[in-house]
Amino acid sequence: MEAIKTSSLTKYYGTSRGIDALNLSVREGEFFGFIGPNGAGKSTTIRTLTGLISPTSGSAQIFGKDIRTERETILKNIGYLPSEAVFYPGMKVKDILKLSAHMRKINCSKRAKELCERLQLDSSRKVDQLSFGNRKKVAIVCALQSNPKLLILDEPTGGLDPLIQREFFEILREQNRKGATIFLSSHVLSEIQRNCSRAAIIREGRIIVCDQVDALSKTNARRVTLHGSVALQGLDGIRDKTDGNGFTSFLYSGDMNLLLQTLAAGHITDLSISEPDLEEIFLHYYEKDGDKA
Repeated sequence: MEAIKTSSLTKYYGTSRGIDALNLSVREGEFFGFIGPNGAGKSTTIRTLTGLISPTSGSAQIFGKDIRTERETILKNIGYLPSEAVFYPGMKVKDILKLSAHMRKINCSKRAKELCERLQLDSSRKVDQLSFGNRKKVAIVCALQSNPKLLILDEPTGGLDPLIQREFFEILREQNRKGATIFLSSHVLSEIQRNCSRAAIIREGRIIVCDQVDALSKTNARRVTLHGSVALQGLDGIRDKTDGNGFTSFLYSGDMNLLLQTLAAGHITDLSISEPDLEEIFLHYYEKDGDKA
């Protein structure tokens, strides 16, 4: 079954574009990444899927249920983490967690205590006294404590220190191994590369590519770093070129034989040719799609 399915899902704010004819499919049990910079439409997609805003046109289903007509049933199976969480002032963390569980009509106290311990969150403190990172922890526990079938996470790691980030993703992987579907929206590409099996890249409200993370990383482009001197003028396929102290680095997507011939004609003391990382792949897809546009 598909945990998430959208068909030409569109949201406009007046004349301003939110998302435009977005088609997306996330299978049940996937750890799925949703990649794009700020303003690309990630949060609009999530808010539409969770019923916080209504679509302008198109349709979407969560576990086969329509987001317009079966919203309450859908929300029972979703844990949602917004990019910025706001809580009632003056409340203690433990009371916020209890209220969140009460709204679902379930007792989450055991799971909430476990998550607070793992994330180093003091549940006796008032939320007003917490740093941004600790307020993010409260939102994480609210989203995870009911063990939902689907977790929708919008930029979840902002404000978390590296050790807590590592523990957070370990918790997510545990949930995923138990069958939960994880929908991770992020512009931190290393998070996607380390944790997701499949991902979609969104640009200006449209999906421009969706594939296995390993497949997204496999392009004919290569990162070339060389020490020495060589004349690269006239060699097609070079971009993102930087020159440093005695070295040159660039992405190359042209004819490899021509590259080797050019390098052989120069004076090279050291050479590295490797696959680009996901961040470079992301820029590759963005530039390619921009050229088409």
